[in-house]
Amino acid sequence: MMNLPSLIFSLVMGFLMSASITCATTLLRVGFIEHFFAVWLEVWLLAYPVAIICILIYRPLAGKITAKLVEMLGLEKS
Repeated sequence: MMNLPSLIFSLVMGFLMSASITCATTLLRVGFIEHFFAVWLEVWLLAYPVAIICILIYRPLAGKITAKLVEMLGLEKS
């Protein structure tokens, strides 16, 4: 079941990740052109909902993988 803190985390993380990645890739792809922010916004408007959905889907799996790696490396707290 989805709880409110997990949803808020997904929205914030999705915003930060999609905004920074699309800004960097748009800048590399087209350079700092006159209409850079319009081009970036168009790309970001697609990337943001995709990022949120991916975070909601993959967060449990990433948590399990992280826990397993921490256990394998012997880093769990005593």
